[in-house]
Parts: sequence; C-alpha cells; structure tokens
Amino acid sequence: MTSLKPYLIRSIYEWIIDNELTPYLLVDAENRYAVLPQQLIEDGKIVLNIRPEAIQGLSLGNTNIQFNARFGGKPMEIVVPISSVMAIYAKENGKGMIFDQEELTDENPPPENKPPSKPNLRIVK
Repeated sequence: MTSLKPYLIRSIYEWIIDNELTPYLLVDAENRYAVLPQQLIEDGKIVLNIRPEAIQGLSLGNTNIQFNARFGGKPMEIVVPISSVMAIYAKENGKGMIFDQEELTDENPPPENKPPSKPNLRIVK
C-alpha cells in the first residue's frame, strides 16, 4: 500500500494556496537524500517557503518534493524526500499538519550489509 503522507501534503498545499496563504515546509535536514541550502539549516531542520511566487518547477511527488529556488541570489535545485517532511503549514496562521517522524520508509531503505554466505558445494558422481 502506498503512503498517505504525499497525498496529505498535496491536499494541504492546495488548501493553503486556495486560501491565498503562504505554504511552509518544515524539513528534517539530516536526511542524507535531501538536497538543501546548508547555510540555512538550524538545529538539523529547515523551513522552506514553497509559495509559487518564490519557487519554480514545483513537483509534489510520492517520494520527493522538488523545486528550484534562489538562496542568497544563487539558484539551487531542492530535493526533499517525503520521509523528511516534518510539517506543512500556512505561515500566516500556522494551520496545517505535523507528521510523525518515520525511522525508515520504503523509499529510503537502509543499505544491506549482509555477510556473504558460504557456497554450498556437493560432489556429484
């Protein structure tokens, strides 16, 4: 079964935009798959303004949120794994949703470090 989280993020984003508010994402910046402006990370977290006027090429996918933005005048492609989204909310009134932190998700499986198994050889006559 697919995760409900990306669908909730998309629907809350649309609700915020429809009400002419500013959508903010609170992101766990310690996710190794995230591509974020390092100079703006505080205490392992970052808040991103994803209002259409502030970014370009927004993609709210099932595994990642991607867009282009400028930070300190420099363009950057941002990649936020869905598993690292901690909250989406409106800047003006704080309404939105906070998500439980997931240890691991299907989209970011841990690398498998299994020791190699011994071969099973038999003599066939």
